[in-house]
This record gives sequence, structure tokens and C-alpha cells, in this order.
Amino acid sequence: MDQLSPNAFKSVIDIDVLGSYNTVKATLPHLLESAAVHHSPSGKAHPRGTGGRIIFVSATLHYTGTPLQTHVMAAKAGVDALSTSVTIEQGPRGITSNVIAPGGIAGTEGLERLSKGNKDPLKNKSIPAGRFGTVKDIADATIYLFSEAGSYVNGDTLVGKSFGLILHTHAYDVAVDGGAWHMPMPQTGFEYPDFLLSNQAVTGVKGTKKAKL
Repeated sequence: MDQLSPNAFKSVIDIDVLGSYNTVKATLPHLLESAAVHHSPSGKAHPRGTGGRIIFVSATLHYTGTPLQTHVMAAKAGVDALSTSVTIEQGPRGITSNVIAPGGIAGTEGLERLSKGNKDPLKNKSIPAGRFGTVKDIADATIYLFSEAGSYVNGDTLVGKSFGLILHTHAYDVAVDGGAWHMPMPQTGFEYPDFLLSNQAVTGVKGTKKAKL
């Protein structure tokens, strides 16, 4: 961390976190329009699924901790949190938000840097599948989340192999719960803030500014 310059840290945050945020802000009106056509809040799934789906691309470095990757870990943790926020606030409008967190993907710059030249998947026995992931694996994951089969997967993360000080293995983590696990337990007395669905401006908060997008 002491070798990381503030400018380098800011650049990664701007690209990953702010870039993801701006993309959501710019596309959200169109996603809401599509979701309104396909969404079925009555409990019966729409034959064509939900029309508003967001997939964020994160990483696995921050799940275990990786030396010299402070900037990436902080940025990707922010991306995960952003997806959770979208899940809770936009779920009732028919929008799903999920994260794909690739581990080591063959042929990428990230793997070249973190694998220390170990390009033979059979030598890395900490991966049960016996190989590094491929770009096609990630593409297939997006197909699933965008397909009708993934219409009730919300607020979850598809996690790949994680590089850390101690190599850990994460299975694909998919909880098909519509994002419910992000909400407080019923006994806490917390209810969904319905004002979020009213399209009214939030009041009583100091320092609010009009969005430029």
C-alpha cells in the first residue's frame, strides 16, 4: 500500500466505481422502461422474464486479500456494494442486479501479473476444475444471468477462483432469492422504503445536488 500513489489509486476508483455508477445512471431510465413492460409483480413470472438486468464485473482479490492490490480491492469492493444498492432500490421496479467476479482467466493481463508465470493449470492444484477460467466461461455466465433461467437471480455474485496470500477456492455462489438476503430480517421491524418508488426527490438531507446526467 505504501508503494501506491494517490493518483494511481484514484484512477482505478474512477474507472471501476465511478465508471460503473455513471453507466447505471445513464442507462437506468431505459432499463426501467423495459422492466415496466416485462415485470410481473403479482407473483407470476412474465413469459419473457424481466426487462431490466444489470451485470457488474468485479474480481475476487478483495475476498481474501492480495498484496500490492489495494487499489483494485477497494475498487471492486465498491462495485459489489453498488450492485447491492441497485438490487435493493430497483428490485421492486423489475430490475435485477448481479455481479460476475472472475478469478484467474487465461490469456488476460491480470492472470499474467498474478499467476507468477504458472500458466499450466494442472500445476495449480488449488483449482478443483484443474484449469484457469476462459473468456468463454465469463461470457456463458452473462448469458445465464440475461436469460429467462436467471430471471429470479438478484443481488448475487458468481465467484471464480481467488488469488490471495493463501489460495482459496470459491465455488459459484448463486442464491436464487430475488435479492432478499440483502434486506434486514423481519424481526428488526424494517420495512421497504416505499418512497423510493414514488420518483419524488429525497428531502431533509444536507448537501444534495442536482444530477448532471
